[in-house]
Amino acid sequence: MRTQRQVVDYSLRKRAVLRELLAGRVGTYDVCDASPYLKNAARFHGEPTDERCPICRSENLIHVHYIYGDELKQSAGQARTLAELPVLAMTLREFQVFVVEVCLGCDWNHLVEQYLLGRDGLAGGADGGPEPGAADGDGSTSGSVRRRREAQR
Repeated sequence: MRTQRQVVDYSLRKRAVLRELLAGRVGTYDVCDASPYLKNAARFHGEPTDERCPICRSENLIHVHYIYGDELKQSAGQARTLAELPVLAMTLREFQVFVVEVCLGCDWNHLVEQYLLGRDGLAGGADGGPEPGAADGDGSTSGSVRRRREAQR
């Protein structure tokens, strides 16, 4: 996606968890604990992948995208399909996406990555809003700068 930024990849953490499991320091029940809500989100909003489950190796993993942000209000924390994310990215200034992989066979689940989406990531302030620190129409500074100054008092 064009506005995707501040990507955090959790593949090293996943490898560490799998290494602990293979060494016997962690049990299968500790890592295969997907909640019923997560499994339903995977069924109805998830994106199937070609990657096999690292635990049961019988089913392909499903990626679930959860969104969080101030502008989302009641929609924060909902699972969305991958097709919905670009539309939201063009309508909202900024929101965070968490990608969780889920196996419906053995209940394996793990956070894969997180990143930011939204109009704030477009180059050159293409969202039509004022640049940070720019004056508003009434001659005052933008809201975020004004709040920052008030917090310093």
